[in-house]
Parts: sequence; C-alpha cells; structure tokens
Amino acid sequence: MPDSSLIPPSTGRRTSGQLILLLALLTAVGPLSIDLYLPAFPGMAGDLDTTAAGIQLTMTTFLVGLGLGQLFIGPLSDGIGRRKPMLAGTFVCAAASVICAVAPNVEVLASARFLQGLGGAAGVVLARAIVSDTARGAAAAKLLGILTIICVVAPVIAPLAGGAIIAAAGWRAVFWVLAVLVLALFVWAVFGAQETLPMEERNHGGIKTTLHVAGVVLGNRNYTGYLLTFCFAFAGLFAYISASPFVIQNIMGLSETRFSLIFAMNALCITIVSVIAAALAGKVSYRRMIAIGLVVAILAAAGLLTFALNGTPMVPMLVLFAAFQGSLGFIFGNATALALEEAGHHAGTGSAFLGCLQYVLAAAVAPIVGLGGEDTAVPMGIAMVAFAVLSGVSYLTLTRKTAAPAGTEADLPAQAPAQPVS
Repeated sequence: MPDSSLIPPSTGRRTSGQLILLLALLTAVGPLSIDLYLPAFPGMAGDLDTTAAGIQLTMTTFLVGLGLGQLFIGPLSDGIGRRKPMLAGTFVCAAASVICAVAPNVEVLASARFLQGLGGAAGVVLARAIVSDTARGAAAAKLLGILTIICVVAPVIAPLAGGAIIAAAGWRAVFWVLAVLVLALFVWAVFGAQETLPMEERNHGGIKTTLHVAGVVLGNRNYTGYLLTFCFAFAGLFAYISASPFVIQNIMGLSETRFSLIFAMNALCITIVSVIAAALAGKVSYRRMIAIGLVVAILAAAGLLTFALNGTPMVPMLVLFAAFQGSLGFIFGNATALALEEAGHHAGTGSAFLGCLQYVLAAAVAPIVGLGGEDTAVPMGIAMVAFAVLSGVSYLTLTRKTAAPAGTEADLPAQAPAQPVS
C-alpha cells in the first residue's frame, strides 16, 4: 500500500493511500482493456469473419479514443476540476464495455472500443494530474512510480487472466469482466474521490485560455523533450504488444497459454525495474535513470531486428523482449514526473498531451506492424528500433538539466515554470 503520509511540501495537500490505489486501478483499465483480449486475437478473426488487420483495428480505435479523450478531458479538468470528468468518463467506459461484450460484428466492436477508450481516458489523464495537484519533487516521482508499477502489473496478470477467461467462457466474457470492474471503480470514485484542484488554481476564460495554456506548456522545451522521450518509448513498447501474439504464436509456434505466460514474464521485467526506479527516486538522478533505460532499449531493439532478419530464433528473441521491456521501467515514471513538473499548475493539460500523443502513436503502430503479414517479425523490429532511437534523440536534443541546488533533485525544476492564467 502506498505511504499515506506523503505530503508534498509545495502544495500541503495529502495524497492518501486509498486515493493512489483508486487512481492506479483507473489507470490500469487502459492496459487491461488492451491485454486481456490479446490471446484471443487469432480466434476472434474467425469468429467475427474478419482478418488479423480487422481485429487489430479494434485495438487502434480504442487507442485513438484513449488518446483524443485525454486531449479533451485534461484541459477541461484544469478549468472545472478533476472529480466530475473522472466520474463521467468512468461511467461511459463501463457502458461501452457492455456494448463490446454483445457486439455482433467487428464494425460495432471497433466503434464501441473507441467509446471505451474515450471514457477510459479520464482515469489515465486525471490520475497523473491529481498526483501533480498533490505532490512535487521526489514525492511526485515516487507516486507516479507507484502508478507505473500497478499499471505495468496489469499486463503481467492480464494475458494469464484473459487466457483463462477466454478458455472458460470465450472472448466476449473479457468485456463483461471489464464492465463489472469499471462499474465498481465508478462507485468507488463516487464515494472515495474528492476534488484536488482548488478553485483558485483553476483556469478560467474558456477556449482562449485553454489554447494559451496549451501554448505555454508546449512552448516549454524541457516539457516537450520529456513528452517525446516518453511517447516514443511507449510506441516502441506497443510495436511489441501489438505484434507479439502473432510473432510468438504463429512464427514461434507456441500456444495461447504459453504466449500468455511469456507476455506476463516480459511485463514482469518492467514491473521489477519500475519498483527499483521508484525506490531510487530522490536518491539517483532521474535523468541518469532515463539515460540508462534508453541505452538498453536501443541495444535490445537493434538485437531484435537483427534476429528477426535471420530466422527469428526463439530464445534470443525472448531474452531481448524482456530486456527491452525492463529498460522502460527507468524511462516511463521518471520522464512523466519531469514532464509534469515542467507543466507546473497546468498538470491536466500537460498530462493530456502526454497521454494523447502516447496513444495516438500506439494506434498508428498497431496496423503498421501488421502490414508484413502474420509470419514475419521484421516490421515489429524496425518499429522498435525507430522509436527507441527517436526517444533517445528527443532526450538528448530537447531536454536540459534545470538549474537547482546541488543534490539528487537537481534535475527537477526549482519551481513550476508555468503560472495560472487569469
């Protein structure tokens, strides 16, 4: 359980363990909505009389909804507060999950997945914003690390749980489970989530102010650098996520159960490294951890592409999958913390751009890695290398250490650079 005594020095507002757990579970709805039904991809294509690309489209529409929803909900929450958008979005996500469960064809499923992503975006974008409302510096980095840990535990559990659910009751049962889970979180949020953004810190002035705030946030070079570092790294991860069912099952010839186990073990790597990164927050430079993660990610991706071009040997590929995922544990939480510190009081807007670009890139990656068909890992390898390199270039060329007193906090802004717009 997260430490409920964390009180950020710059806000004076308490982040309770119960709130962090709720936020983490709301954030985990996204990964769960993606990973629970991954083992069913090959079987769903036949059941819905469509192709592999058609099934991957249901993932793409979910990701587009998840990305665009954050772009709308984040700035909205900077003006009206966090609680109302969270409740509305969570309810929409639950309703859309029911539609997914009864969808008669891939077209209805894809449309319902878009709505599911749109509603689920509230939990993702507002969890980060609420942490930024209530914590700064090492406290924020640790809390965001906790969110990351629980969020990446979801992919460890999801394929195994999804495989068991699918084997027992079919792929539609996955969406019934999601509907029940999200509805339970909605009820919890109604009674357990309080407003964290005081009236005096909200943006007022409508669209003009929102656009101005967006310009202020994106005009911050450090914010943009950490934004791109995070999002390109996530796109590389998603190249693996979207292609791995076909690479591991169709090319390597493993069963759904073994795929689920391998996928879970790989996700466990990022969980372990995320735990380490959270423990090191405030002791080791966040920028140093990001740099280490990027080096490992680029080397692992390059190795994967090399093996994909030379017969896709199972053991080396699986080892490098694990290394790539593990490296992201040093990147995700730390890049997010530094980006939101740079966004300052405009955490909702900063979180919105982070989440929108993250999932729009992921949505583009899903069909691209499928263009080569179901029997090659080369498109996946190319995408992983390209995005890992782009993440590293963004970090090296756009981000700079912010001047601050000597110590482990030197890579965090001394104060939020962006001030509320009246």
